Amino acid sequence: MAIIRPFKAVRPEKEVAHLVASVPYDVVNREEAAELVKDNKINFLRVTRSEIELPPETNPYDKIVYEKAKENFERLKQEAQMIQDEEPNFYIYHLTMGEQKQVGIAATFSVDDYDNDIIKKHEKTRKVKEDDRTNHIVTTAAQTGAVFLTYKGIDKVN
Repeated sequence: MAIIRPFKAVRPEKEVAHLVASVPYDVVNREEAAELVKDNKINFLRVTRSEIELPPETNPYDKIVYEKAKENFERLKQEAQMIQDEEPNFYIYHLTMGEQKQVGIAATFSVDDYDNDIIKKHEKTRKVKEDDRTNHIVTTAAQTGAVFLTYKGIDKVN
């Protein structure tokens, strides 16, 4: 069984959370991302899609993109009054879209569990995208995108 652990979230103050919240980085292209943030200096897409602030010809996998993401994340933590919890926690995730509802737990998991197939993969990812997200995490020192895992019902978790 995969092991999940609590973590110390970095999150915006409630008053600005709606301004920081963004769509996942991989559901919009560069132009759409730029349009979504044009009047919002603290939208999280400026971290996850930082290439929108660089010249259009910039390779999205260039080191400068990850450095810009780190710079934007540091600025966001100040401008959005981001706070980090003092103690590690599990966080409840709840999403409602029309009649569809999802509830989950935000937690950390082991990359070893993923690499050793304890966590089963539901899709084939391209190495270039895995490397992209790894470079983003290493440079920003943050996991800036959710990885969704499902599990067979466990009474203790439920």
